[in-house]
Amino acid sequence: MNIILAPDSFKGSMSATNITKLMRSSITSLYPNAIVQTLPMGDGGEGTMKALINATNGQLFTEVVTGPLGEQVQATYGVLGDGETCVVEMAEASGLKHLAESQLNPLITTTFGTGELILSALNRGYQQFILAIGGSATNDAGAGMLQALGAQLLDTQGNAIGFGGGALANLDTINLSTFDSRIANASFIIASDVNNPLVGAEGASFVFGKQKGASNTDLQHLDANLLHFANIIESKLNVHIHDFPGAGAAGGLGGAFKAFFPCEFRNGIDVVIEYSKLTSYLADADLILSGEGKIDYQSLYGKTPIGIARCAQQFNVPVILIGGTVDITIEKLNEHGILSAFSLVNGPKSLSDTLANSEELIQAITKNIISTFFHYKI
Repeated sequence: MNIILAPDSFKGSMSATNITKLMRSSITSLYPNAIVQTLPMGDGGEGTMKALINATNGQLFTEVVTGPLGEQVQATYGVLGDGETCVVEMAEASGLKHLAESQLNPLITTTFGTGELILSALNRGYQQFILAIGGSATNDAGAGMLQALGAQLLDTQGNAIGFGGGALANLDTINLSTFDSRIANASFIIASDVNNPLVGAEGASFVFGKQKGASNTDLQHLDANLLHFANIIESKLNVHIHDFPGAGAAGGLGGAFKAFFPCEFRNGIDVVIEYSKLTSYLADADLILSGEGKIDYQSLYGKTPIGIARCAQQFNVPVILIGGTVDITIEKLNEHGILSAFSLVNGPKSLSDTLANSEELIQAITKNIISTFFHYKI
């Protein structure tokens, strides 16, 4: 019996690493001799860095940097086991996790701290980067990150513009004479599960702005400011980022990478699958358990479960998902090579109850799935 555990984190509840530990415990309590491979996953959002570090036996560095509202926060970045590739998860410095709901305000939140993490890694001599850009609290198109790395974003008076998506309205010119020259000789993989353009109805502001605290009026201003920023970039660099797929990721941070960095955009789950060497375990596998906090139709677009299922299909390995909630038809999951999906919830429960009991619930549902799937082994 050979089982692969490859879940993403359950946002607000359990990390992917913790989930794999709980699943393993349940499985070995039933089948002590089972072979269980634990491969925590991520798709570019929170947890991607730790998934990559765990998969490669890498190391972590912690810095005090600028948080989303300009406050000082502790943020961690990692270096893979190759000793050469640096992983920066933008949510560490500039993510929603740093803010209470009452503090959300994309008009003023900044990516400056993400730039500081990159700067720290450059100062340590690293030239190869993976940027996981999910979970942002920002809508500043990476302006803060650029400022932290030496770019001068100036208003009509020649003064530096302030932080946040609101301040982009004041931008008149971009001076790159002091932009960190080491960036040109570095390489950046941008890992994300988002393909949205920078501006418009499907852009960063209108699709993701509300979850970051924007009102309907704010959304109009934010989108107009991103358009203004993109127009200035096009006039200066002759780079058109307005409708570039992925430019809208992380409040437009993807657009800044496209315009100012030597980079390649990739689906986050594909990056983690590659570095975790998932395919090397599939030939002998009997089952994969994967999942994420919410399994719904958004899961079909670049999320962890679909990436896992795509790989598993190459080896005819069945995939079963576990989610905090499951809001998608089994027929649609079957189309993507997924055998079934199960919710943690085992009866009427509030969200707070589910979160409070998530560890117990994940162990129970894992036991149920494994004992049913391998019933002929009993």
